[in-house]
Amino acid sequence: MPREPKKQEVEKEENIEKAEEIVEEKSKVVIPEGWKPKTTLGKKVFSGEVTDIAEVFAKGIKIAEPPIADVLIPNLEREIILIGGSTGKGGGIRRTPFKRTSRMHKSGRRYRISTMVVVGNKNGYVGLGLASGPPGKHQEVIEKATNKAKLNLIPVRRGCGSWECSCGANHSIPFSVKGKVGSIIVELLPAPKGIGLCVSDEVKKLMRLAGISDIWCKTRGSTHMRINLIKATFNALNKLNTYKIKPEFEKEVGMTIGKVE
Repeated sequence: MPREPKKQEVEKEENIEKAEEIVEEKSKVVIPEGWKPKTTLGKKVFSGEVTDIAEVFAKGIKIAEPPIADVLIPNLEREIILIGGSTGKGGGIRRTPFKRTSRMHKSGRRYRISTMVVVGNKNGYVGLGLASGPPGKHQEVIEKATNKAKLNLIPVRRGCGSWECSCGANHSIPFSVKGKVGSIIVELLPAPKGIGLCVSDEVKKLMRLAGISDIWCKTRGSTHMRINLIKATFNALNKLNTYKIKPEFEKEVGMTIGKVE
């Protein structure tokens, strides 16, 4: 008589089958409707030949089509940076998402609006985009800035580089780094767990979408210029990728680069 499989063996096989189904579902690439790729990378992503964003960054390939980011990082989120302002009650300034500029023309003043958008998956990938357009087309300008942010995606090195913590988790950055745009210099410092984001409200949006929950920051220069402040912070995060790190240090600080879930 053949031996009947035990209940534990049956449950184990069922769990393996379920796990394989979940992996297959996650590996399926969702292609945006109406997308006709024009670049070599876009065609490879469309055909399913490239399914990992880490492979793109490892080879140094430039992302030239926004749908590539949508396919390879499906859980991207968006935040609008408040770069504009208008006069509020009591002489204060009310922050707005759009900055309005004007130039003189022989027919009169001509106005344009600009906005800044940050995209990220809250797990080590973040992008920054700035776009402008005619007044009255606010939604189109936001979409334009969002597409630019998707083209400027970068991986962010995370870890625990604070001597006060040394927990080995990826809640902060592995080492201090500086970024500069114009007169603004931003220095990011690793912070122990629980400190939080010790930065301005607009920089917090960038840090959250990058997946950083604890950090210290020093700034110098005309930091009231929010566009340059965000750009300098973004440059500092990008500068983390330019350093060569020893394997021993990577293990010590628990350093990780972006992940896609």
